[in-house]
Amino acid sequence: MIYWNSFADFLAMGGYGFYVWGSFGLTALIMAIEPIIVARNQKTTIARLKRQLRAESRADNRNTAE
Repeated sequence: MIYWNSFADFLAMGGYGFYVWGSFGLTALIMAIEPIIVARNQKTTIARLKRQLRAESRADNRNTAE
């Protein structure tokens, strides 16, 4: 187990603090943004599928009317 003499030593992580905390921060940021992106893409995909279904429905109606 690693023990630190102070909170500053803990943040410095033995000289690797920038790498450790940068990696941690980037991972946290990505994990926070990913659900937002997924929700946005889901809404876009659903809207696109609805448009496609309407277009196919109109095409089928035209084909049956002929």
